[in-house]
Amino acid sequence: MIKFIGYPKCSTCQKAQKFLDENNIEYEARDIKVDNPTFEELKEWHEMSGTPLKKFFNTSGLLYRSMELKDKLDSMTDEEQLRLLATDGMLVKRPIAISGKTVLLGFKAEKWAALK
Repeated sequence: MIKFIGYPKCSTCQKAQKFLDENNIEYEARDIKVDNPTFEELKEWHEMSGTPLKKFFNTSGLLYRSMELKDKLDSMTDEEQLRLLATDGMLVKRPIAISGKTVLLGFKAEKWAALK
């Protein structure tokens, strides 16, 4: 079963969830604001994804902008970035789909179709 991590008020998350439903893809939903990913989870997902850690940040979010992270991330270690992400789910790019060893950030229907 797929782990689906999103934010119910996020329109992209809503589209992703609708896609999963319409394609009969079973998933377990988790609200990223209520149940923030832990440091350990984020570290594991980062390693599994092969995606640069910067891609895990919700760069369009108000919190990201208010903390002026665009100018700070380059000077932070991976551990510091992961610890920061673990402090608030609103900093984390969403939706996230996890299936086996596959981790997808954001929603692109053609990539999510492979989750079946």
